[in-house]
Amino acid sequence: MDKVSIVIPSRNEIFLKNTIEDILKNATGEIEVFPILDGYEPPAEEIVKDPRVNYIRLPKVTYTQKRHGINHAISICTGKYVMSVDAHCMFAKGFDEQLVKDSQPNWVQIPRRHRLDAENWCLQTQSDNRPPIDYEYIMYKPLFTDLGIHGFKWDERTLERWDIPIDDTITFQGSCWFMEKDWFNKMGFMQVEGYTGWGQEAEEISFTTWLNGGRVVTNKNTWYAHLHKGQKYGRMYWMSRNENRKSYAYSYSKWMVENKDFFISLIEQFPLMPSWPSNWKEKLWKL
Repeated sequence: MDKVSIVIPSRNEIFLKNTIEDILKNATGEIEVFPILDGYEPPAEEIVKDPRVNYIRLPKVTYTQKRHGINHAISICTGKYVMSVDAHCMFAKGFDEQLVKDSQPNWVQIPRRHRLDAENWCLQTQSDNRPPIDYEYIMYKPLFTDLGIHGFKWDERTLERWDIPIDDTITFQGSCWFMEKDWFNKMGFMQVEGYTGWGQEAEEISFTTWLNGGRVVTNKNTWYAHLHKGQKYGRMYWMSRNENRKSYAYSYSKWMVENKDFFISLIEQFPLMPSWPSNWKEKLWKL
């Protein structure tokens, strides 16, 4: 099997070691792992010593360097496939081989997403009937209120299309993605200019892929589990609000203004999303 290069951006993450060890435990093919230490150094006991693990240390700066770190890791990695995951995730056994098996040259794959109980390092016990997250939709209200493009879990579509193992999704969360390295390089993903060092990662990848004839798919043949930090854990690091706003503004301008016709055609490929009115085109662009 061709090698998978896995990048883990991290900024003061307390579950980075767990995530690395989980990847090493559950990957069944050839992998290399690049934890990116964005301006910090974990305690010595948190460093994983394994020949497959290659730490990348970025200097401490006032802005977030997620995009910078991913770009650097992918520029030096040796895998045919590249994968980025948050530093608070666990994985199904053989997740890497399944994604390789299902891969196509111009696809971006998103594994089915479960919820992580990070303190006990297991799938979160469900107190309700919420399904795992297979799809996200673009929220309608923020397009007006803050001129921002944001995704949110689409439970109705998950339930309606439960038995389709690999299926199109208009966007995704951004905590995990997988593709061929050649596609990453060809599309020039993780553009820093305009997007800044953080933000709109899923929007950039999904929209660029759809615009250039590729597919963004949810792959239910495997899964990962992601921690919702919430109030209990917080962000774990300081984030510039100004940086966020610049990223959102750039993304909105790029996709809603410069690529308006494409954006309309993309929305029309999918069923009417939750909260979207039937006359959304007239309302969004006041035609």
